[in-house]
Amino acid sequence: MGMFIEHCRNRNTNQMNELWVEKHRPRSVSEIKGQPAVVERLSVYAQKKSFPHLLFAGPPGTGKTTAAMALTRDVFGKEFKQNLLEMNASDERKLEDIRNKVKQFARTSPFGGAKFKIIFLDEADALTNDAQGALRRIMEQYAETCRFIMSCNYSSKIIEPIQSRCAIFRFRPLGDKDVLEQVQEVSASEKIVIDDEAANAVVAISLGDMRKALTALQVAAAIDGHVTRNMIYETTATAPPEALQQYLLACREDGFHAARRRLRELLDKFGLAGTDFVNQLHRELYNTDFLSELAKLDLTELMAEIDFRLVEGGGEQLQLDAMTARICQALTQ
Repeated sequence: MGMFIEHCRNRNTNQMNELWVEKHRPRSVSEIKGQPAVVERLSVYAQKKSFPHLLFAGPPGTGKTTAAMALTRDVFGKEFKQNLLEMNASDERKLEDIRNKVKQFARTSPFGGAKFKIIFLDEADALTNDAQGALRRIMEQYAETCRFIMSCNYSSKIIEPIQSRCAIFRFRPLGDKDVLEQVQEVSASEKIVIDDEAANAVVAISLGDMRKALTALQVAAAIDGHVTRNMIYETTATAPPEALQQYLLACREDGFHAARRRLRELLDKFGLAGTDFVNQLHRELYNTDFLSELAKLDLTELMAEIDFRLVEGGGEQLQLDAMTARICQALTQ
């Protein structure tokens, strides 16, 4: 028995030694799942070993950083790090960082006879306007020997002069099919058993974010090599759809006190913060058959108001009770 427990402990430790997001990150543009339009264009750049300045824009976990690093590998091969400067603009976002670090790297000649070097600026929308102004000038000065790849969540925060110098790629949330396929591949590779319902739950909670999906899978697998649907929801602080439906049904059928009690059970069982609950309830609202379209519109407006109050610092318990009271009132009229 002791040996079995030790084996399980060692197995769980090994599961967490390396992040699966990094371990299973595509190493080449051709290996990237989803984003077919983006992959098609980048594949041409990879074959030609040349490209203009690039701007990748889209939500988190959709493959922007993966695409940048994969393209760099395809162009330079195994020695890609010799010709790459990788910076996270959230950490190094000031004018001095751009002038010193970026300009100094751009000045030096490419390594190993390469035609150019690559500067990858992750989360470039965090750069200050002054820093972006300096970056614009460096892009002009060193265009012959340096290529910039920038990634951002919001391209509107990148100044127009930089946008006009870049080929812009729009990354969209990944499709359910792509996320499911990757989850199943990683599960097989890591030799874990995952129920079909559990795999679908991972897809549902990921919302098109591959990083979130693989992290959820790894956390659940570290507990048990057989991943179930309940494990996915419990380890990701996410309430399952049926639990949220039951809360709305309690608001309509059972009254305020019963609905409030069900709310407390949900928060305690799944470890939900107030804003998490409101956002999850909002997503599930449109799958609720027993509510009219007009009721859904009214409840959406109510949830937006409660979410704003919570973000601004309103007391969580009081605000959620207020929301429950108003939902009960709206559904019983």
